Amino acid sequence: MSAARASVSAAEALRLVATGVPLVDVRETDEWDAGHAPQAVLLPLSTLGEHLDDVPEGDEVLVVCRSGVRSARVVAALRQRGVPAVDVEGGMLAWRDAEGELTADEGREATVR
Repeated sequence: MSAARASVSAAEALRLVATGVPLVDVRETDEWDAGHAPQAVLLPLSTLGEHLDDVPEGDEVLVVCRSGVRSARVVAALRQRGVPAVDVEGGMLAWRDAEGELTADEGREATVR
């Protein structure tokens, strides 16, 4: 793995997550509750600055949002702080389209919001 890459496809993200690479979801709580990757850690963009110490450690840390816009900004900010962050291109929409698993709370049908 190369920490120099700035982004990966959703299909590659699925493969990486299956090998134990951490996945950080920066969507807001209501989006997370509607549906998220079961392996992901929720660190909403709106509170991320207060929780930088909660970003998982690893050779790479994947970052995802709904479509890739917010996560790209988070990746840039984390990289400035020395975190080997990598954006998941296309976000959770691409994750879903690549047949990535989604789960929702309270037995609801999972969706991407």
